[in-house]
Amino acid sequence: MFLHLKNILTPEEVQTARALLGADAPWIDGRSSAGGQALTQKRNEQLAQDSAPSHELRALVLAALQRDALFFSAALPKKIFNPLFNRYSGESNFYGAHVDGAVLRSKAPEQWVRSDISCTLFLAGPEEYEGGELRIQDAHSERHVKLPAGDMVLYPSSTVHQVAPVTRGARIASFFWIESMVRSTEQRLLLWNMDMDLLKLRSRDGENDPAVVGLTGTYHNLLRMWADA
Repeated sequence: MFLHLKNILTPEEVQTARALLGADAPWIDGRSSAGGQALTQKRNEQLAQDSAPSHELRALVLAALQRDALFFSAALPKKIFNPLFNRYSGESNFYGAHVDGAVLRSKAPEQWVRSDISCTLFLAGPEEYEGGELRIQDAHSERHVKLPAGDMVLYPSSTVHQVAPVTRGARIASFFWIESMVRSTEQRLLLWNMDMDLLKLRSRDGENDPAVVGLTGTYHNLLRMWADA
């Protein structure tokens, strides 16, 4: 499932994040966190995980995710890898085609996270840089994603993807992974579609309409059948 979620961060939160990710931020070589395949493909900078700005930004992003109902409906998160932050600019300006690791070690908290869903939360607006599109391959096409600051894209971690070279300015983003309660991408998509249709029915017919009650029960019975909480 590929999903664009708008306004995960407010404009004020984006401004706070950008201030913490300014010229004095502790950027390090992004290859320090790369696996074997990614090591030869990765040329970017990453915010040092143990730094004070990283701790503050991590809390900001996680709080924003907690209040977003659409994020919960789409991801059905069981575990969230601690948000990381990267920058593409100058000579550290691309990340070649790769697939994310299947199981990753999160530092805060210390836990293994299966990567069902990959997330990129944009912190720089598309007008601030040229290039830098997130290119995600699926069975029939390649999606090019470049979103407003504060918006986020969710996509299956099993897909081949890359960040195109940045030729002007700086592309700044947060990235992380979700281990979902529902492992199957197809099952999550079915639940998402049902939940979105239920929102429309509730708005039109009310919570107590018999069809709404029945379909809500079906949604939760499917979730009960498929979820590993």
